[in-house]
Amino acid sequence: MTDFVRNLRANFKLLDGGGGRIGLLRQAAFARFAELGLPTTQDEDWKYTSLAPLTQIQFVPPAEAKPPTLEQLNRLAGGSPGDSAVRLVFVDGRYRPELSSCGTSTGSAFIGGLGTAHAERAELVERELARHADYQRDALTALNTAFIEDGAFIHLPAGAVLQGPIQLLFVSSAPRNATLSQPRNLIVLGAGSQATVVETYAGLSDEVYFTNAVTEVVLGDNARLDHYKLQEEGARAFHIALTQVHHGRDSRFTSHSVALGAALARNEVRALLASEGSECTLNGLYMATGKQHLDNRTMIDHQSPRCTSRELYKGVLDGQSRGVFSGRVLVRHDAQKTDASQTNKNLLLSDEALVDTKPQLEIFADDVKCAHGAAVGQLDEDALFYLRSRGIGQEAAKSLLTYAFASEMVNLIPLAPLRARVRELVTSRLPEWEKLREVA
Repeated sequence: MTDFVRNLRANFKLLDGGGGRIGLLRQAAFARFAELGLPTTQDEDWKYTSLAPLTQIQFVPPAEAKPPTLEQLNRLAGGSPGDSAVRLVFVDGRYRPELSSCGTSTGSAFIGGLGTAHAERAELVERELARHADYQRDALTALNTAFIEDGAFIHLPAGAVLQGPIQLLFVSSAPRNATLSQPRNLIVLGAGSQATVVETYAGLSDEVYFTNAVTEVVLGDNARLDHYKLQEEGARAFHIALTQVHHGRDSRFTSHSVALGAALARNEVRALLASEGSECTLNGLYMATGKQHLDNRTMIDHQSPRCTSRELYKGVLDGQSRGVFSGRVLVRHDAQKTDASQTNKNLLLSDEALVDTKPQLEIFADDVKCAHGAAVGQLDEDALFYLRSRGIGQEAAKSLLTYAFASEMVNLIPLAPLRARVRELVTSRLPEWEKLREVA
């Protein structure tokens, strides 16, 4: 048993769940995590990302913290929720209904906390919980599963269409000690239903804390989910998250992932196109500076025929930062008529910035259309010269070209308030951007 596992045993209470399925699940998941231990760079999936810093920290459960103010919540979420929007607020992984706008718990629909949902509708929750994210193979998923307690639960019946977005705002307080929170989210959309979900992870301080999140998405036939994730954790935080998607027939999943914060972060999206005619689109933007380490990993499993996937991730690396992109598209033997493309582009702004990119195609069917590619480069010297020749300073010219590179991903976000928030966060990292705005 490693020191990290001993620390968890000593400081964290393993809930028994009343002896039901959840209790047995927690016990089995913790046993599996103790067996696997934290992954190391000897594991191929973690070759470019070391979790050794985690083993040097004694994490403790979050204590009851002073709740964030409405002003803080609105700032982190990019404004107050609209009339048709629902906001669920989680502080250190726990649902805070007094900080949230009203959820829904009528008929077969439910939008609220996972703990509340399990208490009221155990059969509905247990039907899908921990049946898609595989804790047997993934240590961090096992760790999250071992301590399942709270998070978001969204269930829409067949044919339900939500007009406004659902905001899931996860705030870490980290007042003094290094804390570990593990939100678990479950999103289940019935046949023909539609929803928009925005997951935001942010910190109220620059203290050390660790967020280990898992989101399971289950799409019924013809269901559609537009999913956004904004990661703007504190400067000393650790953030590891998995989004696991299970597609029904003719379902559509669109993901927009933006990673800007944390000292070390890894965001993984895994999609199983389990039924014919489904579509999956993954878009991502990651921007790192200083000594940040941002890791993005995707897996699109084409299991059934006539499915489509599109993937575009862009990275901007400055200072001594490091970026990682590992994307895998698997086309199984029976997945004929697959149409898949994957692209990763990276912009290095300094000589010490580094990116490891590994796009992968594994094709076992013979009637498919697939493509993939990756690019790593620096700012175009001719473009810099052109801008400077028109009176724009060196730093301002670099900022303008950097934003031109990143703006493609910003503009792909159709949700206007989130697009504005992301644009604000991106431009705040660019030197002399305000001067450019004044000139314009």
